[in-house]
Order: sequence, then structure tokens, then C-alpha cells
Amino acid sequence: MKKRIVIVGAGGYGGAEALDILLGHPGVEIMGLYGSASRGAGDKAQTIDEVFPRFRGRCSLPVTPADAGVIAGLKPDAVILATPHEASMELGPALVKAGVVVFDLSAAFRLKDAALYPKHYGFEHHAKEALAGSPYGMPELSRAGLNDAMLIAVPGCYPTSAILPLAPLVKAGAIEKGRRPIIDSTSGVSGAGRAAAVKHLFSEVSQQPYGVFKHRHQPEIDAYVGMSTVFTPHLGQYDRGILSTIHVELASGWTEGRVREVYEKAYGNEPFVRLVAPDLWPAVADVRGTNYIDIAIAVDEVNRHGIIVSAIDNLVKGAAGQGVQCFNIRFGFEETTALLRVGGVGGSVGVGR
Repeated sequence: MKKRIVIVGAGGYGGAEALDILLGHPGVEIMGLYGSASRGAGDKAQTIDEVFPRFRGRCSLPVTPADAGVIAGLKPDAVILATPHEASMELGPALVKAGVVVFDLSAAFRLKDAALYPKHYGFEHHAKEALAGSPYGMPELSRAGLNDAMLIAVPGCYPTSAILPLAPLVKAGAIEKGRRPIIDSTSGVSGAGRAAAVKHLFSEVSQQPYGVFKHRHQPEIDAYVGMSTVFTPHLGQYDRGILSTIHVELASGWTEGRVREVYEKAYGNEPFVRLVAPDLWPAVADVRGTNYIDIAIAVDEVNRHGIIVSAIDNLVKGAAGQGVQCFNIRFGFEETTALLRVGGVGGSVGVGR
């Protein structure tokens, strides 16, 4: 039997990407699409193909205001929340209480210390029990914990691009103690969502850093990498994708060959991790529209300095695709179901592939 799914936040990039993927999933029935609590209030709700014309002929469900009681009344098996953090904090526990499995694409349940939320996200977290019971949905590192979870905290886009390259090295003791990895990441403009802002306009967007020493993803990266890091995000002049260049000081005795062995052991059998051959480097175009992360390394053995580069699509492996990957694991589908699609060259977030 097909699993019944509701998507909340379908009017945003992450929610629309989840719908795009799930429309190609043979084991899924889309039961409803919802936006923010204010979407459509007092007016006729837009259909999803009016919001995103790429869904013409594929889906014309209305995008209506989110309400936990109404959603629970549809008796879905699962709900994907592509909602603001505060909205997820309210909706997630309410839906779990109704027996629904929730996959949250926000950061509402990623950090396990509630005291971190006022500082990094600007709100008090009052669903502390849900924090403790929501596993981090990064299958390559925590697959076993997803099998019976009711609320899964799907990782952020920047953290995915940094944690997957770094976590195996930290676990293996490859990084010199006391020397923080330096992560320089550039994201396409879609990472900021659909809200209008002058700096995101076509004629205004420019390569630049932001959130220096205070980006909200810093504690998430540190928690799941397993050590303190220096993370600097940048806005890129393209619509989607993240490229991260990571510098590490290696411990004594670590050669490039030994580092490569760590990655092969960690990810050699992972369906969505592609280890790039020596002297080749990832590009955002290579992962566009896909659930892959491409990882490449080089080591200056004399100076014990390693450079790791990763590329992901921030809307797929960095959000909706990773959520669907978790969904497949949780409900017993082949992990790659609906995710072995190939991204196209060019286009925009609003154009179907």
C-alpha cells in the first residue's frame, strides 16, 4: 500500500522540491499541500501549479493554510515540514501525538540543547521532550536510528556539506588536536528562501561572506562533526548548490593515501556519496538536481595540510532529497527510490527538470 504524505511549506523552495521528488515515488500518495498559517487566509487558495508553473499537468492540489488538526484529520502516514523553525516546533510534536511520522526540514529539532535556540535562532524552545527524541537524519552517519523514529530532524544544507566530509576524519583521529578545521562554503541564492530581499535580486546579488563567526549553523556543524570548527558562509551568484572548501591540519603520520582509506571505508558503499578521483574537483553543476554529495581531497604531506572540497544541491541533498532518503529508510523502501534522477544544466529553481 502507498504511504500517504502531506507536505507543509509547499509554497517554498524546499517544500516544492519535496513534492517534485515524491511525485516520482511509486510508493507515495500526496494527500495535501499546505503553506504557512497565513497563506490563503481570506482569499481563494492558489494551486501548486499556480505557485510553481513547473507542476502544470503533474499536480494541481491547492496550497492551504497549515493547521495541525486538519492535517491529522487526513490520517497521513507522514508529514514533511518545510516550515520556519518556530512553526515546526509547534506542528511537529502535535502531529507526532496524532500518530504521524514527521520529517522536519527546519532546524527546530537538530540542536539537542534547548538553551542554544535563543542565541542562534532567536526563540525559546518549549518542546524539549521532542528535542531528545528526534534523531538527526543523516543516513550515512545515523541510519540505524531512523528505523522507528517518529520525528526526524533532517540536517541543514551547509552542515551536510561540512559534516559528511569531516566526520570520518574526526572519528579516525586524523585531525591535529587543537587545530580547528576551516570551512569556507558558498551557497546559491535559493538557500535564503523565497522571501524578497534587495541583496537577492538578480541585479544586486554578489559573491560575499555573511554571518561571520555567528552563523546559526555553526553549533550544528560542531555537534555532528565532533569538534569545534571555523565556518564562514558566502552568498554565491547562482540559484542552487553549495560548494565547501575545507582546510584541515592533519595529525602526525597521516598521508593522502591513509586519508583516502578513511573515506573509502566510511562511504565506499554509500549510494549518494561520490568520492572524486585525484586531481578532479567537485562543481555545483555536477550535483544539480541530485541527491549526491561529491567529495574530493588533496594532502600536502610535507606540511600535513589537507584540503577537502564537497558539492551538494542545497535543495536536494541539503534539504528535500535527504528528507526523502530518510523517509525511504523509515518506511522500508529501497533507500534510493525516487532519488536517482539526474539534474539538468542551467535553468532555475522554478523550472522543472
